[in-house]
Amino acid sequence: MVSWLTGYFKHSNRQDKSLRGNLTFGQTTFSKTFRSTGQFFRQHLWIWPLVAFVILATLGYFVNRSIKHSIEGSLQSELSTLLHVERSMMEKWFQNQESNAISLASLPGVRTAVLQMLDHHEAIAAGKGIGAGEKPRSEEIDEWNGKLKQLLLPGMSAHHFVGYIVVDREQRVIAAQTKELIGQVVPQYSTFLNTVMEGESTVSVPFPSAVLLRDPNGVLRAEVPTMFALSPVRNEDFQTVACIGFRIRPEREFTEILQLGQMGESGETYAVDKNGLMVSNSRFDEQLIISGLIPDREGAVSILNVQARDPGGSLIDGYRPKVRRGDLPFTFACTSALEGKTGVSLEGHRNYRGVPAVSAWTWLPKYDMGIITEIDAKEAFQPLSILRWVFFSLFFLLILTAVAIFVFTLVVARMQQEAREAAIEAKELGQYRLETLLGTGAMGVVYKGHHSMMRRPTAIKLLKSENVSPSAIERFEHEVQITCQLNNPHTIAIYDYGRTPEGVFYYAMEFLDGINLQSLVDRYGPQPAGRVVEILKQICSSLYEAHSLGLVHRDIKPANIMLNRRGGECDVVKVLDFGLVRSLEEDSHGESSKAMTGTPMYMSPEAIQNPKSIDVRSDIYSLGAVGYFLLTGQSLFQATSLGELFQHHIDSVPLPPSQRNGVSVDPQLEGAIMACLEKSRANRPQTAKDLAIKLELVAANDDWCREKAEAWWLQHERESRHERDVSHGDDVQRSSWPSAPSSPVANGGPVAPSAKTVSGFETTMVHGESE
Repeated sequence: MVSWLTGYFKHSNRQDKSLRGNLTFGQTTFSKTFRSTGQFFRQHLWIWPLVAFVILATLGYFVNRSIKHSIEGSLQSELSTLLHVERSMMEKWFQNQESNAISLASLPGVRTAVLQMLDHHEAIAAGKGIGAGEKPRSEEIDEWNGKLKQLLLPGMSAHHFVGYIVVDREQRVIAAQTKELIGQVVPQYSTFLNTVMEGESTVSVPFPSAVLLRDPNGVLRAEVPTMFALSPVRNEDFQTVACIGFRIRPEREFTEILQLGQMGESGETYAVDKNGLMVSNSRFDEQLIISGLIPDREGAVSILNVQARDPGGSLIDGYRPKVRRGDLPFTFACTSALEGKTGVSLEGHRNYRGVPAVSAWTWLPKYDMGIITEIDAKEAFQPLSILRWVFFSLFFLLILTAVAIFVFTLVVARMQQEAREAAIEAKELGQYRLETLLGTGAMGVVYKGHHSMMRRPTAIKLLKSENVSPSAIERFEHEVQITCQLNNPHTIAIYDYGRTPEGVFYYAMEFLDGINLQSLVDRYGPQPAGRVVEILKQICSSLYEAHSLGLVHRDIKPANIMLNRRGGECDVVKVLDFGLVRSLEEDSHGESSKAMTGTPMYMSPEAIQNPKSIDVRSDIYSLGAVGYFLLTGQSLFQATSLGELFQHHIDSVPLPPSQRNGVSVDPQLEGAIMACLEKSRANRPQTAKDLAIKLELVAANDDWCREKAEAWWLQHERESRHERDVSHGDDVQRSSWPSAPSSPVANGGPVAPSAKTVSGFETTMVHGESE
């Protein structure tokens, strides 16, 4: 018998070793991840628009940031350049006006006339010529003004000057084209006159006129915007004794130069004085009239009427400040300019219209004037706004698409599930005809059926329609692929595997009309030693083939072992449920799961402490626990919690079977079982073959033989002709066999009651959760 067993195991070991490589081919982390990811995306098409959304959002973020930086750089450069050009043009224009004033003031006749006028006024002041306190006669003033006007008129006409004044050191007007000014000290003139009296020529910023002047429309009115180009008049000692100024219309060259600095539809360049008052015209006078910022009358303009203050909101959109204009703060650009700074801001600060704008500014200290260039932020960043609008539109469409596909997927999934359920109800599964429901498990159901052509009874396992998922399908396929590689007569045979057009996954296997070991002990109590030995040897035969191929079952337990009558032979064992099988080559590559797998009552210590380290000797431990259960009718340990049970597996030594129920057990059989249950793997039988050899050495026993086995099966087949307990792994119809009788039966003695176990401990653990 030993020689037969050795020969059998040698035959099993002659399987092609390349099979081991085939079993683990493509099982690398990358290939698994790639496969599972592809499967996931095929199952969830609605994810694609969301993936596109994420990609587009990421792309949009970087494109937006890049374009924003590009626009900001370009905008800053444009504003700085435009401001620099405007400043240069304005300074050049001021210099030209100063030069023109100097050239006219230096004309020999003009200088002589001004000095004579000064001498005459000094004589008058000293009481000579006329009575003290008397004014020069009108005809004398007209004569002096007429002579001076004749001298200045050609040059004034050439340089577009529209009037003149002559002021002495006391800032009294001694000559002017407008007679009303003669003899007056005008306060508005004091700022620029102080500069000229120090010997410097200058140009004043625009200010309201002190007398009635004609505006650009020819209407005579007061406070007409005006400005002067001024030059000192020196005596023979080169000392400044007077000042001559030439009036300039600001709306002509001065404002025109500033209005050249306009960008787009909302860009403008304007000037402010030291009081923040705009001294050039705005391009938005019509808007300012509608907003009430300047009076609604003929010829009303923004120059000298608007201060560059922040209203706190957009006046263009109807916002009105709650305080007076003079109490509002200056705009950011105006404040910076009044501080004498030069800079650029792209932050979108509100301008004098309350509209967010990007701006550049500078200050001309010689002329007490600031220049501000700005453009509405909305227009400045319009390309970026268009880009954002396009991206947001695409995002919205992608989300709508994802929602539509998701709803469509749900509808299709529902229809597919209904189609699968309809196919099962119709009892047609490809070429197989379903007959009787045999059992139901967590992942699948098992039917008895037959092939439509061969008529052979077949057990057909279906993946439950509600469990159709990539992970469930992968495990289902894994079970089939592993099991169909095994040819041992004590391993259940797989006939077929497929998927129906409705999406029902199934595989067909040999139909086992028997009883699993869990039901056997539960109903008929502890089994005779001889029967236990034969059962364990057959299990060893199945496991040795799997172990030789580098496979660990990981879930050896009574419920996964069927006892059958096959081909005239009694007590033929079939090992089932290879759904948790793991390749040792996967372990060597570090690719297996670290989760706990197995059934708590039959798990080895290493399966609890370090699931990644289990090997074939872990199955040997589980098989020892199965043998213990068959002999005693009780599990290894009694516990009230899962943690306590695990701790027993790790630390506690189980009582020998002979001490559990007082039944005499062959010492060699007891020693073989206790060797399997050693805590250290090194002390267990190292292979299933080693255990089989130990069992073969157990002394012959009369408590079980072929005749007794046949008698047992004949008796119980009669009792269960219409009630059959059919099992395929965990998919069990548990009420088929009759309950254990109270009288002695053919197994040689009275039936012992089944040991009590903690609820749920007989459940298979997968990834740390019960299945």
